Amino acid sequence: MEVEFTKSAVIPYRLNNGKLEILLVTSIRKKNWIVPKGYIEFNLTPFESAKKEAYEEAGVVGSNETVEVGQFINEKKNRKELIKVYTMEVDEELTDYPEKNLRKRKWFTFDEAMDKVQNPQIKNFIKRLKETLKN
Repeated sequence: MEVEFTKSAVIPYRLNNGKLEILLVTSIRKKNWIVPKGYIEFNLTPFESAKKEAYEEAGVVGSNETVEVGQFINEKKNRKELIKVYTMEVDEELTDYPEKNLRKRKWFTFDEAMDKVQNPQIKNFIKRLKETLKN
């Protein structure tokens, strides 16, 4: 089975008094805490697409110095998706955004985010982000 879809995801973060905080949103159906992600739009780079998801799903805008922290294969039922993951430091939080009424958004400490996020690959990327910021 080969990869059928490529998506991009973004881990929105901020430093609050030197402490890392991660912004998570709820998934629409199961209400799990997740990071914004979606299909890469044909006219956008994976990074631009990830930033667009952050805006649509979480109402946040970030700096352009987003880095790709990695990628992984997500197997869903009978198909595979390649997900490219980026981090984005949040510059602005908007009160109005496209999916405001479909999802909740909330800032979590590093430990809380590690507890809430179920996907092991995303957890690893959050850990990697924390390690990068210590330097």
